[in-house]
Amino acid sequence: MVGLVLVSHSRMIVEGLRDMVAQVAGGAVPVAVAGGTIDGRLGTSVPAVTAAILEVDSTDGVLVLLDLGSAALSVEMALDDLPSEVRARVRVSGAPLVEGSVVAAVQASLGASLTEVAEAADGAARIPKLPEPTRAL
Repeated sequence: MVGLVLVSHSRMIVEGLRDMVAQVAGGAVPVAVAGGTIDGRLGTSVPAVTAAILEVDSTDGVLVLLDLGSAALSVEMALDDLPSEVRARVRVSGAPLVEGSVVAAVQASLGASLTEVAEAADGAARIPKLPEPTRAL
């Protein structure tokens, strides 16, 4: 099964999102988090991202979802730290963190491939949050 790594500048955000994803996907999807710095401040940690990827790595692959742009730098550096065979199984999504994680988890729980899980997550950016009449206000 495809694993998910949730990366945020806030540990509380990714821990709460992991709980949400587990409920939506029935707890079957491997999910690891990397949030905040090692000393508990807001920020990201390359070693934490690397460890999270390794925690959920499998032959099915890993999808990494992140919050703000600077988290991408930590993810990029973490990918450089991985062995090439692990790196080849990792995809990074530009999807919105919450919506993308939920949609990705549902797809992964159905046994979808890494490509299918990544495409579903990326498609989450086009899901309307408000019903049609409300958006017109």
